[in-house]
Amino acid sequence: MARQCRQPYRAPIDIIRANFRTALPVCDLAQSAGMSVSAFHAHFKTVTTTSPLQYQKDLRLLEARRLLSHGSLSVSQAAFEVGYESPTQFSREYSRKFGVQPRQDIGSKCIA
Repeated sequence: MARQCRQPYRAPIDIIRANFRTALPVCDLAQSAGMSVSAFHAHFKTVTTTSPLQYQKDLRLLEARRLLSHGSLSVSQAAFEVGYESPTQFSREYSRKFGVQPRQDIGSKCIA
């Protein structure tokens, strides 16, 4: 039964995962789940424990961390690659999430 409750989220989660680099209107995500925007927000948070925007931001930051760990991109390049428009905002959010400046993760193969 719980599995059926989560099925409406397969489409929006797949959309966010496939398009995390671009701005995604919540109304489009809600429509893909067949819900109103307010119902979608509430139910998405129940299923994922986060908002759609935070879920997308987390995916961006995780991908940026992966890219930085390979050592082939600068912090600015990684920020732009994952969809940030401002390297400063990216660095602030990265530091908040991971507890280190993004430059400290460049070439770090030991990222958990």
